[in-house]
Amino acid sequence: MAAYLRLRQICLAVEDLPRAMADLAAVFGVCLAHQDPQLAAYGVRNAVYPFGLSFIELVAPLWEDTAASRFMRRGSRRGAYMAIFNCDNPRERRDTLRALGLRIAAEIELETFHAIQLHPKDCRATMIEFDRTPGEEEDLRGPYFAAGGAGWTRAIRTDVTQGIVEVVLESPDAPDLCQHWARILHLPALLAGGERVIEVDLCRLRFRPGRAEALTTVVVEVTDVAATLARATERGLAVDANAVLGLGGVDFLLRQPGRP
Repeated sequence: MAAYLRLRQICLAVEDLPRAMADLAAVFGVCLAHQDPQLAAYGVRNAVYPFGLSFIELVAPLWEDTAASRFMRRGSRRGAYMAIFNCDNPRERRDTLRALGLRIAAEIELETFHAIQLHPKDCRATMIEFDRTPGEEEDLRGPYFAAGGAGWTRAIRTDVTQGIVEVVLESPDAPDLCQHWARILHLPALLAGGERVIEVDLCRLRFRPGRAEALTTVVVEVTDVAATLARATERGLAVDANAVLGLGGVDFLLRQPGRP
């Protein structure tokens, strides 16, 4: 099996799940793929939306004392709750991360799925998960457990939003955060346009100076930036010249295909 590491899913924590679901669908033209009833055992409800061949997941706490609710106390500009990577070797990564002194917060191993989550304080910026669904290495449109298995492709809509092309992580010491993530991901830290980046399959991770450590921005390709901003404004969301601001704790930076 060829090695791979894909940033497949960004998870956002929200207070009002129905409202956030309606905002995401209305602004970005995406369609609900899956809601996992088993997550209630962890004190959250969720909703998963394909953005091309990657995903945005919304999670909302069911009661006060959950990991998601504690995370949300950081405020409205808290950043993303989790970044989920598909990989070919979760067990090897688990063992390597432990050897680096990093803590495994949770491990889920089923016949159709294997995932490890790192302790958020060891990740910095946002929690990291590595997972694998058998068959994903051969076909990006194949089964994906977090999106309900094999039926998620029926929810793909790309007439408005093509997909996620980049995420931005901020830190008072952006080079150090980039090096830390490079160790975790076992990939090189690079320079591009004067900024630190890490290249993973499907997406680029960009590291910039900021007041606090967080995954602050999701860069998405859309067919019409102005129309997307107009829909966001109609929903009462904050916008600027080319971004929808503060949806699920992050900014969605809009980019038209073929433009930098």
